[in-house]
Amino acid sequence: MSATRPYSPGDRGPEPEAAVADAPAHAAGPGSGGRQVRRLSLDGASGVVPLSRDFTREALHAWGWLPAAAADRRAAAEDVLLVVSELVTNACLHAEGPDELWLSCDNGKKVLRIEVSDRGAGQPAPRTPHRAGRPGGHGMFIVQRLCLDWGVVRTPGATGKTVWAELGAPG
Repeated sequence: MSATRPYSPGDRGPEPEAAVADAPAHAAGPGSGGRQVRRLSLDGASGVVPLSRDFTREALHAWGWLPAAAADRRAAAEDVLLVVSELVTNACLHAEGPDELWLSCDNGKKVLRIEVSDRGAGQPAPRTPHRAGRPGGHGMFIVQRLCLDWGVVRTPGATGKTVWAELGAPG
């Protein structure tokens, strides 16, 4: 797993108009190889962790990840919800709170990408060495273990960052 990766503004796709929105109409549905994007503005919201989980659960339903009949599909959806919870919680605890949550699903590559932007200057990293019995500090360790890859993007001249993570779609 790496903490950095080349990033271009096009990684997110076109920005939706509303605070909560789907990608443009040309984005295709599940199984068609299209890219789907959803964005949730969290700036100033309360209860951002459950709000983010509910938003993600709705996206997973819309994208065909849920309801999941098979155990591996249920586990993949639960992994996505857990990673969203951990990234949003980290933004709350270490970065003055999250600004936005972006979800994108690329059906062609079978990858779901989560992005949480915030105004914090810190650099998230898994706690090393990881001590399972020790309370707290497990968020980025969990993200590292569950995700195909993750990293941090900083915009030159701007405050804050975007922490992203990618998970594989269920088989």
